[in-house]
Amino acid sequence: MAAAAAAAAAVGAAMSMANNDDNVMKAMGSTKYYDEKLDDQDEAWAIKQRQGRKSDAILSCPACFTTLCIDCQRHEQYVHQYRAMFVRNCRVVHDEILRLPAERLTKRTRKSRKKKLLSGSGSSAPDEPEQEGNQPQDEIFKPVRCVVCETEVALQDSDEVFHFHNVIPSYS
Repeated sequence: MAAAAAAAAAVGAAMSMANNDDNVMKAMGSTKYYDEKLDDQDEAWAIKQRQGRKSDAILSCPACFTTLCIDCQRHEQYVHQYRAMFVRNCRVVHDEILRLPAERLTKRTRKSRKKKLLSGSGSSAPDEPEQEGNQPQDEIFKPVRCVVCETEVALQDSDEVFHFHNVIPSYS
């Protein structure tokens, strides 16, 4: 019985302290930490930033949660990857070049090239430059980093399209 009484007294003391904390917050003017209208203001800002465009996700840096892109398309096959034309808080590293060897081109690229050859167009796609002897060149990418924390978040291809692979998506 003594243990139960002690436990009840501890719970009562904790509730009293919580009530005191609430009273202290009210006395200090707790509104400086919470604004009831802030969510509405944030939503209005986001709508203005998107300029009426729909996006598959809003992309954030996985290390510092900085917003990187508000207008992107989700990859059809690799659902954790996104592509975008317009980004923010990103820095392209121009002095580093990453190459994807021509023999590692995706099936989709090979199929589209084969389809063009069968259709008789005979010319290569603009995103697939060819060397002498009709051999496709390696695809060239540049790394893209978050400007806040320098985490690599994407690659930029030769058409200046950003391919995000290391991001946190939030769906709107």
